[in-house]
Amino acid sequence: MADKYTISSLFKFIKKSTGPFHAVAEVKNTLMENGYTELSECEEWTLRAGGEYFVTRNLSSIIAFRIPENGFDSFMMVASHSDSPSFKIKEQAEMSTPNYIRINTERYGGMLCATWLDRPLSVAGKVMVKDGSTIRSVLYSSEEPLLLIPNVAIHMNRAANTGFEYKANVDTVPLWAGSAGRTIRGKVAEDLGVSVESIISTDLFLVNPADGVQWGANGEFISCPRLDDLECVYGSLQGFLASEEARAVPVLAVLDNEEVGSTTKQGADSTFLNDILTRICVSFDISAGKQAALIANSFLVSADNAHAVYPNHPEYSDPTSKVFMNGGVVIKYNANQKYTTDSVSDAVFTRICEDAGVPVQRYTNRADMAGGSTLGNISNTHVSVNTIDIGLAQLAMHSSFETAGSDDITHLINALTAFYSASVTRISDGEYKIN
Repeated sequence: MADKYTISSLFKFIKKSTGPFHAVAEVKNTLMENGYTELSECEEWTLRAGGEYFVTRNLSSIIAFRIPENGFDSFMMVASHSDSPSFKIKEQAEMSTPNYIRINTERYGGMLCATWLDRPLSVAGKVMVKDGSTIRSVLYSSEEPLLLIPNVAIHMNRAANTGFEYKANVDTVPLWAGSAGRTIRGKVAEDLGVSVESIISTDLFLVNPADGVQWGANGEFISCPRLDDLECVYGSLQGFLASEEARAVPVLAVLDNEEVGSTTKQGADSTFLNDILTRICVSFDISAGKQAALIANSFLVSADNAHAVYPNHPEYSDPTSKVFMNGGVVIKYNANQKYTTDSVSDAVFTRICEDAGVPVQRYTNRADMAGGSTLGNISNTHVSVNTIDIGLAQLAMHSSFETAGSDDITHLINALTAFYSASVTRISDGEYKIN
């Protein structure tokens, strides 16, 4: 039976996490409520045994960790991503046509465009404000819907139901105002209580503000914006906080820009994760040789949702690797290493899940259909450890309103609680002990 409290908490988290900046802010707030100390990348660190810490980068990525009281032999890490496909508002945004003002946007990531039309949309992101000689970041999220992308009536677009192609510079441009109205920056400035002139630049995105819902004959499904990948962010955060001390440093990594390739200073293809692991070792005077040994014993879970069998198109799924909502945590395989799972990482993670009573299922793409990729193989180029790609089965990935199973978030939390409470010792190359 679905855990109503967990689902309600998940929905509240996603509702507040209107984009990567606000998702990281929510993770940060939760960590601080649980006694974690914020560190700055621009300062030298003095860490202590038993300490609980976190650090942010760009306000859109965050890494948290705990130092065991009695020493550590490895790192147990989970990485998920804070971003979701959306539309980014351009700096010179307003576009005037007779009796209308529209907002110029650019697609961020690969979304299902049709799902963004004919629904009220909000605005959220980060604003850079000048204050004397200081420039500071201010988070912004509109409390009410501000825009809408209107569909063309079927009478004027007879191809709407027969493979119509949406042009990014025409068909997905949102309507903002009539012939006269404030600029987007004017609205943001008013809501923030600053002058328009003080706003230097912005990272603002369109947001589906809809609430999450639980539905189905027996309440077996949930639907919500941004389930990919905030469901895994929430699950990994809860598992991290609930876990018990082991002979490993538990590391929670929430990274930005996965939907556009991760090649940013705050993405999985940056030095962020490796920088943090190195600084932990430096703080405890661990030699380079010992650090290499710690990394060799370490394990990374890349957590990003997976494709469930589609009820109207089961033929899209691999014939022998079908995964279903409410079937448990999905272990993802790809022969070309778009997913990093191999027999070693599968065996270790599956054993942990078995001991925790968490069901697992295995996914591969149909052999003639290319799938996506995620954080695991990218992070592995910077921190080379045994890595597994997992997720939760869902429908309508990259829609503005996605669907998953109501039981699976509990499965994920239980699996990652057990993972963070364990440590892995590499006895020799190819032989491992789970502690």
